[in-house]
Amino acid sequence: MPALATLLPLPDGHDPFGALNPEQRAAVEHGITAAVRGPHVAAPLLVIAGAGSGKTLTLASRVARLVLAGADPQRLMLLTFSRRAALELERRVGGVLHRALGFRAAQRAPALPWAGTFHAVGARLLREYAPRIGLAPDFTIDDRADAEDLLGALRIDLGLAATRQRFPSKSTCLAIYSRVVNTATSLDEVLKTTYPWCAAWHDELKRLFAAYAAEKSRQHVLDYDDLLLWWAEMLRDAALAAEIGSRFDHLLVDEYQDTNRLQAQVLHALKPDGRGLTVVGDDAQAIYAFRGAEVRNILDFPAVFVPPARIVTLERNYRSTQPILDAANGVIALAAQRHAKQLASVRPGGELPQLVRVADEGEQATWVADEVLRQREAGVVLKRQAVLMRAAHHSAALELELARRGIPFVKYGGLKFLETAHVRDVLSVLRLAQNPRSRAACLRAGALVPGIGVATTRRLADALASAPEPASALLGFRPPAAAAGGWAAFAALYRGLRDAASPWPGELERVVAWYGPQLERLHADAPARAADLAQLVHLAAAHASRERFLTELTLDPPQAASDEAGAPHRDDDWLVLSTIHSAKGQEWSVVFVLNAVDGCLPSDMATGCSAEIEEERRLLYVAMTRARAHLNLLVPHRFYVHQQPAGGDRYVHATLTRFVPDALLDRFAQHVPFGAAPGMPVPQAAAAHAASVDLGARIRARWA
Repeated sequence: MPALATLLPLPDGHDPFGALNPEQRAAVEHGITAAVRGPHVAAPLLVIAGAGSGKTLTLASRVARLVLAGADPQRLMLLTFSRRAALELERRVGGVLHRALGFRAAQRAPALPWAGTFHAVGARLLREYAPRIGLAPDFTIDDRADAEDLLGALRIDLGLAATRQRFPSKSTCLAIYSRVVNTATSLDEVLKTTYPWCAAWHDELKRLFAAYAAEKSRQHVLDYDDLLLWWAEMLRDAALAAEIGSRFDHLLVDEYQDTNRLQAQVLHALKPDGRGLTVVGDDAQAIYAFRGAEVRNILDFPAVFVPPARIVTLERNYRSTQPILDAANGVIALAAQRHAKQLASVRPGGELPQLVRVADEGEQATWVADEVLRQREAGVVLKRQAVLMRAAHHSAALELELARRGIPFVKYGGLKFLETAHVRDVLSVLRLAQNPRSRAACLRAGALVPGIGVATTRRLADALASAPEPASALLGFRPPAAAAGGWAAFAALYRGLRDAASPWPGELERVVAWYGPQLERLHADAPARAADLAQLVHLAAAHASRERFLTELTLDPPQAASDEAGAPHRDDDWLVLSTIHSAKGQEWSVVFVLNAVDGCLPSDMATGCSAEIEEERRLLYVAMTRARAHLNLLVPHRFYVHQQPAGGDRYVHATLTRFVPDALLDRFAQHVPFGAAPGMPVPQAAAAHAASVDLGARIRARWA
């Protein structure tokens, strides 16, 4: 492909990358003077992008710069962790190219056909190479719930559910399996380090997972983790790895700190010498070890290659004020290992973040609600304010206080599309049409027919499993007499879905129409759920086929509006409540961090080793760097602990999180709004305020 710059000249004196700062420009221009195609592309590049430093702009600009220099968009792979991120990067790349080349409105910037999530790109390659790797080309992908159900059925079949001692639940079994796969670690090691209470079941779990793998193969299904596992295993074949790697001159990866060992293995197999490989991320924001993410991937990346990868560090922050960054820099500077950086704000001024010391969770909830309303009256709408917490239950007292005062809020995250019963019902019918061998789809879809119970659906699933042509077996199935009418309608629907001429997305509309009476029969809140199904039909229109729709929806499901926890549907403004994990990548003008005390942050469940403690430190750093102008760390002197092994539920005394030692206290303003509770340490700077409490102000604030 000829360089696009030779097709349409750049306007005289126009620099489409003129808005980039010098560090961003260095990342964008890396290796551009060398050839951008074939075997002589640029050496590996690691971009350490600090919080709020313009990571997305930099990555999109690098892609656009490569294309302008002659890189073929068809030979460029861009990997992200969400479909939304991939679409946003594509949009920004297109915007840069439009500005650079002066495309007219009727013209379009080149598409990036290989931009997507790791799992979506992996699924596409697996389907393409399926005949060569012993995989059925018509495979479907089980979501988490279906994978759990399959494991649960196998637990029963193998007699593991009938043991006299507690055998791990189906969800725990899937979590163990997933961790073994994503961390590329042995079952024995995972049980010892993460699930010690399950260690006695090592042999039984190994037998269960062997049966699980065999059953998935028989049903022509993969689960979510298999998409990476099969991709990595496929690349163990040197010839296949070389063939696939040669298809792509450039491989760019977003959020590299969130990759697991399997994903790192995939990247290194595709680009063993690192040439053409660009990864962007921030080790200080590596907070997903519970999903199998491996922070060593980004820490060790430069040394993996010879010569080492180039490192470009982005330290200019376009989000937060400098006082907030000074505090966050101090917290992360105490990390045991990191890529050094010092975030500097481009925004002038700013107030010190606050350490707000309160007696207990009740006072914490009162103060947060008071301050939320005060900020609202000062012009900061509720949507620009967020309350962050280490664990979802930490906001229980606050939620009651917000409800009492009529302050609307949304708590992230609620149920996703694929976790709601009505959406799973509709998708099960589509999945059964796509893959008649899928037992999970058969059991769920069959049960939707009035008059058909568990025994009949199992008989149907067994019949499909043993039939040479399972679709024909379904159409020839004889249901109980009581279900004859409902079964006839279902069979007619299924016959139409299996017709090669069946139009997409019209077939989803037919399934939703058939499901309408079942929705009324099964759910009291049918109208609210029907809105989700209308949204599902709308989403389907953006996908080229049933197979692509099912794949992409399973890999990256949207939120379900009717099931979003606490969604204030009748309000045009609401406060955001979120776990820190769910808040990553977001920003707000005002941020409150609940329970900034040892036992909550770090969680007392995540202090078993130094690696866990370091990840907890990064969690606090992520929470702090979400704030643009106002940051408040709440420090209750005591908090309620649930279901303790000794003593049951009880209050415990707390101390300020260890991640804010005495040496960092001068980077915060200390505030004791309600006076000192007995035994509460009162900072000297706050003593005068604490000794005089304006009760009238408190009473008036309730009417704000």
